[in-house]
This record gives sequence, C-alpha cells and structure tokens, in this order.
Amino acid sequence: MVDGRSGNPGVAEKLFAIADAFQRGGELTLTEVAQRAGLPISTTHRLLAEWTRWGGLVRGEDGTYRVGMKLWRLGARQPTARRLRDAARPYLDDLLDATGEHVHLAVRDDLGAVYLERLSGNDAVPVISDVGTRLPLHATGVGLVLLAHSPPEVLDAVLAAGPRRYLPNTLTTEGELRARLAEIRLTGVDDSVEELTRGAFSVAAPVRDADGSVVAAVSIVARVERRGEPQFVLGVRMAARGISAALG
Repeated sequence: MVDGRSGNPGVAEKLFAIADAFQRGGELTLTEVAQRAGLPISTTHRLLAEWTRWGGLVRGEDGTYRVGMKLWRLGARQPTARRLRDAARPYLDDLLDATGEHVHLAVRDDLGAVYLERLSGNDAVPVISDVGTRLPLHATGVGLVLLAHSPPEVLDAVLAAGPRRYLPNTLTTEGELRARLAEIRLTGVDDSVEELTRGAFSVAAPVRDADGSVVAAVSIVARVERRGEPQFVLGVRMAARGISAALG
C-alpha cells in the first residue's frame, strides 16, 4: 500500500502498490484495488489499464481484474518453482495417463494455492483452475493439504478473512476446518467432494523437500461418479512420494 504520509509517490511505487493489491489472489474490482493500494480511483484506473495492456493483469467481462499469465510466468521462472515443475512432470504425466482427469501441482502463496501445473484429459470435468490460477486454501484439495502443513497462524488468517462458501460442502467454520486438517495430517491425503466444483471430487497429497517440509501439493480432480475407483488415492500417494524423492 502507498503511504500517503511519505509524500508524493512515484509512478513505480504506484505500480508496485497495484501489484501488491493482488498478493492474496482472487479477482478484484477497481474500488477494491484502489482501497488495497491506497490510491485514488482515477489513478488506479489508469495504472490498471497499463498493467492490462502489458499483460500483467487481465480484465474480466464483469469488470474485475486478476493476475495475468505474463506476470505469473515471471514468477514461474524463479528456480524453486521451475525445479518443482520439472521434478513433478513425469509423475503428473503418469497420473494423467492412468486417470484421464485433471492433474494439478500447486504451492501455497499466503492464503492461496497457486497452480504451477495442470494437465487435463479430453473428457475431464470442467474446472476453474489453470496454470497460474490462485484459489483459496480452504476450498481446494491442494489448498487444504497445504493449509494442513502450514504454521498455525495461516489457519488463523484464513478464518479471520472469512472463508467463502462456494458450495454447500465448502468448509468455512473453524470446527470444520480444524477437523479436516487433522484428518489430512493423519491419513496423508485430502478427499474433497463438491467443495468448489459441482460434480467433481479431488484427492490431494503433500510433496516434501529433502528436509521433510511440505513445499507443494499434487492432486487429481475427477467426476464424482468415479470417486470409488482405487487408482485415484493410490496414484496421488505414489506421485507425491515420487516427486518428493526427486526433490532430494
């Protein structure tokens, strides 16, 4: 946020303030961006147009703004993200071949899960996730796995932000979330059913680095009619272990 007490901020500082407004992801209106950046509406509108022309932001049909692929790709060139994607790709390919559904690799960014990779079968259930998409931790399988292995203050921040209920099964209360996170830590996987996408379920598992710290999550998202098939849980577990081994 631009500090109004520090004098007249330069153009670069204002542009960075716009970028910082999207730290928690999601889609923001002009007013929301202006409030987060601490800038006048007119200035925000002009700078958003500059970001959009460059490709760093995308303006939706409803007038809201979200992070664009050009800006995301700059972040994806960071060595850790690139190493994760390279290590994971053979295992993600195997999951796609085995299931024909969506396969995801995601990392935590503050209170969101950012998708580093998505592979999809031709007949996979429609989903909103894509490479570079940032979705709330509490509403996705990968997000819940990442949240389960995050410091306690991250869950506190999620609860303080007021988790949105996307569908009837979305977890939004402290009791629901704490119970699910404990189950994930106990079983090593998350099994979500129609919590973000109607007609879909997901299975997700943590990816660990050489120190044993959880650095990412891998998942399959498939049509809910296929939930009983054993290859989903087994495949995700094996992929997570394989990627973890490849990391060290």
